[in-house]
Amino acid sequence: MLPKTGDILESDFEVREIPSKAFRMNDDTLSGYVDGRDAVQQAVHCILNTERYDWLIYDWNYGVELRGLFGKPMGLVKSKIKKRIKEALMQDDRIQGVDAFSFEGAGRKLSVTFTVHTRYGDIGATKEVDV
Repeated sequence: MLPKTGDILESDFEVREIPSKAFRMNDDTLSGYVDGRDAVQQAVHCILNTERYDWLIYDWNYGVELRGLFGKPMGLVKSKIKKRIKEALMQDDRIQGVDAFSFEGAGRKLSVTFTVHTRYGDIGATKEVDV
């Protein structure tokens, strides 16, 4: 007679979503908590302002790779920055898509505006880059 094992998945269980609470970041202080759309908007800001691979405290999947674009032709930068921003933001499971990229620039400054689609609604975001 064999023992009955592996029946843990046969029992009923409920899958609950963990809240996406984070500390509310002000200019120079942390005060209270944010959740939902505000937490994702804050996460987008933090991801886009952290250079990937520079900080040991963060996982290698956190942040955006913009340093390699400095000094490159503007056409190349525009095509690569879309992919890199999308790749960086899609690491967060609350983000479902990134699109509607538009570019404005003068000289070596480039302003990228785009829409981030989250499970809490759409968020408009902007990233300025010195190339």
